[in-house]
Amino acid sequence: MSLQSVKVQKLGPAECEKDAEKLKFIDEMTIKADEVQANVLKEILRRNAETEYLKRYDLGDATDRKTFKSLLPVVTYEDLQPEIQRIANGDRSAILSAHPISEFLTSSGTSAGERKLMPTIKEELDRRQLLYSLLTPVMNLYVKGLDKGKGLYFLFVKSETKTPGGLTARPVLTSYYKSDHFKTRPFDPYNVYTSPTAAILCADAYQSMYAQMLCGLYQRQEVLRVGAVFASGLLRAIRFLQIHWSQLSHDIATGTLNKNITDESVRASLAYILRPDPELAQFITTECSGGEWAKIIPRIWPNTKYLDVIVTGAMAQYIPTLEYYSGGLPMACTMYASSECYFGLNLQPMCPPSEVSYTIMPNMAYFEFLPHNPDSTESTHPSQLVDLTGVQLGKEYELVITTYAGLYRYRVGDILRVTGFHNSAPQFRFVRRKNVLLSIESDKTDEAELQHAVSQASKLLLPYNTSIIEYTSYADTKAIPGHYVIYWELLKKDAATGPSDRVLDKCCLEMEEALNSVYRQSRVADGSIGPLEIRVVRSGTFEELMDYAISRGASINQYKVPRCVSFPPILELLDSRVESTHFSPSCPKWAPHKVDDKVGPQ
Repeated sequence: MSLQSVKVQKLGPAECEKDAEKLKFIDEMTIKADEVQANVLKEILRRNAETEYLKRYDLGDATDRKTFKSLLPVVTYEDLQPEIQRIANGDRSAILSAHPISEFLTSSGTSAGERKLMPTIKEELDRRQLLYSLLTPVMNLYVKGLDKGKGLYFLFVKSETKTPGGLTARPVLTSYYKSDHFKTRPFDPYNVYTSPTAAILCADAYQSMYAQMLCGLYQRQEVLRVGAVFASGLLRAIRFLQIHWSQLSHDIATGTLNKNITDESVRASLAYILRPDPELAQFITTECSGGEWAKIIPRIWPNTKYLDVIVTGAMAQYIPTLEYYSGGLPMACTMYASSECYFGLNLQPMCPPSEVSYTIMPNMAYFEFLPHNPDSTESTHPSQLVDLTGVQLGKEYELVITTYAGLYRYRVGDILRVTGFHNSAPQFRFVRRKNVLLSIESDKTDEAELQHAVSQASKLLLPYNTSIIEYTSYADTKAIPGHYVIYWELLKKDAATGPSDRVLDKCCLEMEEALNSVYRQSRVADGSIGPLEIRVVRSGTFEELMDYAISRGASINQYKVPRCVSFPPILELLDSRVESTHFSPSCPKWAPHKVDDKVGPQ
């Protein structure tokens, strides 16, 4: 898209002078998106020219796109694992980046089911902070008066580990919350939280949630927006209130703090807000004791203007539940980011969830797009990659990035659909993660991993002359927390010696033990995923499932059992054939530990 063909769109009018500067920055970046992208790539290649990785491909001093694309391959995480393992083990030479690797940002999803370790550099914090600084000026275009109140945001840190070489490995948001960018952030009347920083930084999930909820209740009249990073996180907070409202009400009535809050920094941070308030305590008791939870958010926090949560992608499954608890409050999805890179923001944050599109900010990294045809089984050749401004409206693409921290032509795994342009920068709707079947929160389970877990559990059935004929799965988010449901059809060679309920319960746990560490951490430490459930269906159920699919136009020759289902009629069919249900009797094994010498499959 040439500059001559760009119809310039300018954001505004701004709420204040500070906002005007930020909105002008967005306009400048998006008007000259292609020029910005060329300069970003030039800077990345210039500063990293002497790295081992770039020298391997004989790039020399070249910094132009044509040479870069002709010499460097498109890669996946598995391709980079030898280099990442060396960095994790303590090699400090310039392997991927000329700047020192400051830490690893963890992300789920290797083929071995363990965390990815994404190398990052210190200056990336500045880049992330820059994107965060653009969110409020955009929101102020749509919602007025946010400087007159506070945000009740449920934010949490997760456990961090050390690699064998001594580098910290932790999720990107934990890295941000523990940085000076967050801890010593200057006062901004548009971004005042009800939660003290000490409560957010408390590693104990119960104590952190309790403190943040208590502060939110004390300041209920000041709350103008309620949020969490993901929709699932906000629903966990509501579930926490359902379970613990009585203790919270007691603390508010007496002005004392639950003895289970033992973190001294948290106790100290709450001292300023704790006071006896019998009237507030009675209000909370009245609202929470009757068992009616519809519209609980506006009932408790009556001045709430919107929910600030991600409800795109896998999080879309939580929209009906959020609408129930919020009474239909708007849901704002403000930004698009990952462990690898922060990408862009939603310039119309108050749009309905089904219409959310993110504008890619061309200064964040160098972006390429691999055409994706969901109906084709043929893979796209890397030569077909297009630049940021070369994408076509309505087409789907897989995102490929080159970052300042040393990822070059890296496939992120996100499938995006072009919905429009802001100036010359494209806007994308997040379609899905590539190859992900099941997801409740930050977990991502693909087909190979699910197959492995089923295979491991099936070994427990062998002594009972029983095998699994077919299976499928479903991410059940009707209850909080959500949980995985696995449908099994069994072949019992001898009905008299079939597996007992206790054995099938153990199969649930065996499956959980075989799932990735992100899933297991969510089960054990975060409590954000409930026990895995196996539903045994009667013989012939999966034949009925095939008949149903054929009746809807599927080819009998090409039919394959779907390994994950969400279509209500199919779920109804499966659930109507359930003979028994079984749950994991305990949590799977998980503990924070040093990152292993092997960071992925070898």
